Amino acid sequence: MHSIRRLLGLMLGALVVAAMLFAAGLFAAGPASAHDAAESSSPAQGATVATPPDKVSVTFNKNPLGLGAQIRVNDSIGADWADGAVEIVDNVASQKIKAGAPAGEYTVIWRVVSSDSHPIEGTFTFKATAGAAGSSAAAPVPGAGTAQPGTTRAPGKAPDASQPFPWSLVIFAAVALGLLVALAVIAKRRLAPGNQDEGIEGADTEGTDGDAEDGTAAADDDAGTAGRRQQD
Repeated sequence: MHSIRRLLGLMLGALVVAAMLFAAGLFAAGPASAHDAAESSSPAQGATVATPPDKVSVTFNKNPLGLGAQIRVNDSIGADWADGAVEIVDNVASQKIKAGAPAGEYTVIWRVVSSDSHPIEGTFTFKATAGAAGSSAAAPVPGAGTAQPGTTRAPGKAPDASQPFPWSLVIFAAVALGLLVALAVIAKRRLAPGNQDEGIEGADTEGTDGDAEDGTAAADDDAGTAGRRQQD
């Protein structure tokens, strides 16, 4: 009986530990899954437009912070056509484009600080079939953030903004399951029929020994009583 109670106590303790580990895993995985994410862009990814738009924008699921926001609008030779600072209104970050942007493929590279203070970034592309008003085949005049003539700035690959898989939860669950299986095996061995029979035999032996001792004590008392009667 004491063994059963001890095993039940161990199993209860293991369940408590497993619950604590699971809660710790949820707490650890919470910040990783709290980052903001881009929902859409204008122009849309891979879209074809008649001329370069006046501005490009990215819409997020939450309002990003205004600090450290950057958006570059690179043409096919790597020249940046972004004009001025990034403008953030609610959950939309916008970047104006300089006048006279040429036709061709554009790569927009954006980086903002999410509402939980973590930087996030990404890219999208669009194509303009014709240049904006005032555009020419000549190379654009270098300005702030514009590549110098004769050089090409290759757009860097933005890190994946998708959420990491919470492997910590899987590890915690595996450890808890292993503890429960081990305790179940021990409990099964302790409660096997052989162990129960041994316990019953031990109890019977103790009972027999006790009866024998009681009988011996009673016989000694009878002998003492008979002796006293003879003396009388």
